[in-house]
Amino acid sequence: MAASEAPPADAAMPSPAKDSEDVTLDAILKHLGQFGRFQLIIFVLICLPMMFHAMFSVTYVFTAATVTHRCNIEECDTPRSAYYEPHTEWSIPKNGKDLDACNRYTNSELPQWNQSEGGICFPTYFTTTTESCPENNFVFRDNEVTISNDFGIFCDDEWKLSMVGTINNLGQFFGIPIGGFVADRYGRSFSIALGGILGAVLGVIRSFSPSYGWFLAFEFLDNMTSSTLYSTCFVIGIELVGPKRRVLACSVITVFYAVGEVLLAMSAKAFPDWRILLRITYMPSLILLAYFWILPESVRWLLSQGKEERATNILRRAAKVNKRELPESVLDKLVLANRDKLQQSSESRFPIREAFKNFKWRIANCSFCWIVHVLVYYGLSLNVVLLDGDKYNNFAYIALVEIPGFFMPLLIMDRFGRRYSLCGLMLASGLCCIGTIFAGADQPVLQLVLFLIGKLTITASFQVLYFFASEIYPTNLRNSLLSFCSMMGRFGSMLAPQTPLLAKYYASAPAMLFAGAAIVSGLLTLFFPETTNVVLPTTVQEADAIGVKKKPSQAKDLDLVVAESQTQ
Repeated sequence: MAASEAPPADAAMPSPAKDSEDVTLDAILKHLGQFGRFQLIIFVLICLPMMFHAMFSVTYVFTAATVTHRCNIEECDTPRSAYYEPHTEWSIPKNGKDLDACNRYTNSELPQWNQSEGGICFPTYFTTTTESCPENNFVFRDNEVTISNDFGIFCDDEWKLSMVGTINNLGQFFGIPIGGFVADRYGRSFSIALGGILGAVLGVIRSFSPSYGWFLAFEFLDNMTSSTLYSTCFVIGIELVGPKRRVLACSVITVFYAVGEVLLAMSAKAFPDWRILLRITYMPSLILLAYFWILPESVRWLLSQGKEERATNILRRAAKVNKRELPESVLDKLVLANRDKLQQSSESRFPIREAFKNFKWRIANCSFCWIVHVLVYYGLSLNVVLLDGDKYNNFAYIALVEIPGFFMPLLIMDRFGRRYSLCGLMLASGLCCIGTIFAGADQPVLQLVLFLIGKLTITASFQVLYFFASEIYPTNLRNSLLSFCSMMGRFGSMLAPQTPLLAKYYASAPAMLFAGAAIVSGLLTLFFPETTNVVLPTTVQEADAIGVKKKPSQAKDLDLVVAESQTQ
């Protein structure tokens, strides 16, 4: 707020009640430094759980992956046989470019074959009739160990591998609203520490699973407990810095999600045994136990809960670290203003019922938008058949593509506003999906470019959505409602793995689904209220008033208030 926006003459000597309104938390954050040294330290702390959550949520990509294998041809193979042998040319059918994983050609001499009489590994003995491989009798291409070859899950049982991803998202579906409730009721830092520690312990236990059933159970529990890390880290970042630095700060936070994915891919490449991978992924996150003591609580949340003493102590510490003056009179005015706000509000400190009554259309639109984002985001990730080569590198490339997408909102959100940025990015992603249809398989380079642009824009759009959903809900329900929308988005992540099945009926069906959903939802975002440069709402009434035109504020700039306090 500019210092030139001084109050009129009749307000030159404001009453205590009026003067208390001159100091808000956003104004104090501006005065302390919107992204000073104190905020930087906390951001470094919350980047760690963000990185860990990325690894927790997608480990199943490698732990439950199908290992490349072929039938063991008894009449040809020896214990030292490799995946590719000369005899595989006539003993095993091809499945595209690769060898068939579950079938072999029959041998006309096999019933009369006696190994002691000599081998019969000759092309003339093999027919063009196929048969299934003997049970669990395979030759593997790599030294990779996943639950597939550890628990004997092959061929007709491979649905159990895809089930791991479903259970993963089911755990997040139940865990996200629970974690949001914990964050809004007991605090952001408490939720991060608790979710991180429980996820770490359960992940390490999962690495000792003796069977598929035990693995599946701990996959569910692990993701249920740690699923809220992303949204809570994002929210505490939103609530920590001044309004002019929210986009930059949270863009930096979310980059560490992509960093976590890259680290996971490189770890899986270096340690291709799923048990070792889980241990080296989860054990470092035990450091989050210290967050119960070292991670400061969100000041905005403390004020919304009436915990003013803890809030002011954190602000004093921030002023000291940032080397800025913060008079006690300013803190007293903040406390008075906060008490007046809480007393004037008729709602409880957790008014979830009132929120669903007041924001039912806003929540419904946000939930649908979240479902579409998750569907397109993960759907495009699953359609990586255009990218050949090493699967670990491919996974890392897909993650790296997201990094510029995290920073794109920094360039457009404040310039064009939240609504138009969200709408434009979703429309761009949808048009890229349509473009892949017209490009056709005979233009693989163009398809690849469109694919990457589509992934880039949906990533940027997802980033804007997180900002938007954090700004349209009140502080005492921000995590809960954000988590509810994210929970609804799990329906999109459960549907995404099924979209490749559509291609069996019509090759362009998945792209049409992604494009249609993105375009429709993008247009619906125009019905949201605009939140650019709006003070984060504390109560349901304030959140309900977003988008309503108000008279220009007559409040003083906090730096002027501080200067006056120092001269008194």
